[in-house]
Amino acid sequence: MEERETLQRIVSTLVNKNDEIHNFIDMLNHTISNVQVNSSNAISELDEEFDGLYSVLHEMKGSMANTIQQEEARKIQALQDQLSQCSRALEGSEELLELAVQSLDIKNPVDLIEAARQIKDSVTVASAFRLSLKPKVSDSMTHMMVDFALEKRMLQAVKFLPVPKAPEIDVAACLIADNCITISWRMPEEDSRIDHFVLEYRKTNFDGLPRMKGEQHWEVVDYIKATQYTLSGLKFDTKYMNLRVQACNKAVAGEYSDPVTLETKAFVFSLDSTSSHLNLKVEDTYVEWDPTGGKGQEKIKGKENKNRSNVASPKRSTSSPRASARGGRDRFAGESYTVLGDTAVESGQHYWEVRAQKDCKSYSVGVTYRNPGKFDQLGKTNSSWCIHVNNWLQTTFSAKHNNKAKTLDIPVPDRIGIYCDFDGGQLSFYNASSKALLHTFRTKFTQPLLPGFMIWCGGLTVSTGLQVPSAVKTLQKSENGLGGSTSSLNNVA
Repeated sequence: MEERETLQRIVSTLVNKNDEIHNFIDMLNHTISNVQVNSSNAISELDEEFDGLYSVLHEMKGSMANTIQQEEARKIQALQDQLSQCSRALEGSEELLELAVQSLDIKNPVDLIEAARQIKDSVTVASAFRLSLKPKVSDSMTHMMVDFALEKRMLQAVKFLPVPKAPEIDVAACLIADNCITISWRMPEEDSRIDHFVLEYRKTNFDGLPRMKGEQHWEVVDYIKATQYTLSGLKFDTKYMNLRVQACNKAVAGEYSDPVTLETKAFVFSLDSTSSHLNLKVEDTYVEWDPTGGKGQEKIKGKENKNRSNVASPKRSTSSPRASARGGRDRFAGESYTVLGDTAVESGQHYWEVRAQKDCKSYSVGVTYRNPGKFDQLGKTNSSWCIHVNNWLQTTFSAKHNNKAKTLDIPVPDRIGIYCDFDGGQLSFYNASSKALLHTFRTKFTQPLLPGFMIWCGGLTVSTGLQVPSAVKTLQKSENGLGGSTSSLNNVA
């Protein structure tokens, strides 16, 4: 009924709105807690700054008082030296005065003349007549006075250090390519005191405002001098990424910018261990051939099949992409040492890479339609496409489809990149390091595709969460059989 559908939409809207409000309440509570903690920290830092200022003033006072005392000692010493000189000169002058007075009583003219001459000569060399009667230093100490009026005004004008304003992220200038994110920002107004910026980012599966609960921790990139930064080597294993920036001066960090949420599209899958060959050891995105893996397990599996109900289990009846990709497949058996990805390609352009161990004897990488036979091998059916590497005895490199092979007369790269354009009907293989084209299949895909891998004597590591490299996009535009091979095995499937 139309009313029921309307109510269901209303319920969905209310659930989403309540979720947003709960998230905002969590953010407010977290902010209140941060305000309390940060206020306590600010008071502690203020005490430290004033204690440091008091310490500097105390040291300056001691140093300046010591300078005054040294000046006092210097002046007193100079005056005492002058006083000693005056005392000695006065003593000599008084002796000459007494001798001159006594000489006045001499009656003999000859003796008087001689005494007068001697006294005159003594007066001529007497220190009393060479002595300066002006103090060498003054008693003034005004040159040791201070006036802190200017400093007082400066201290009275001291305010909290201006906090840098929050930067503004320029979303239009942000670039996402080759599993790199280049983020650009600007300051709302010029601030010459900015020393550096701090960039924080985290992965998320939610669009909109960052959430407080159930999210990963922020990753931090510190001491960025420019207003642009490139995060490289990222694995895009979530739908979005939150980013925010703050400006810092020499003493304090400003508020974070309004966070932005950028979409990080990429094809993410793991290897499906539930249907892989028993001789394969599978862990997430790594598969290794294990010759002892199937021993003693076939009997157990047979007993399980006898006890199993015909009713589908809840896990197999789910409609999730990964569960539907797995379906109810049997394990691969025989010489089909195969493992598939757990997520199907149903549209769009996707890219992943594979690295083989150096001692790997034989392996294939490619795609297949869902639900291949348990004995089917990649490239030997009309519903699978792959390139195959055989290092047994001598190395052979070939492209395979529908049990037909085309030899590739090029070196086998360390890493192979797989590009799938589902809607465009194209499957290309590249040297993942140089991005040189190895081979291209062209067809019309009529069913969802699963990444497929065959391995014998060795191991493969799969890298997912990768964007289609820019170099591959460029080659796709210009490809016309140049720099690689286009399959003569093409068909309409």
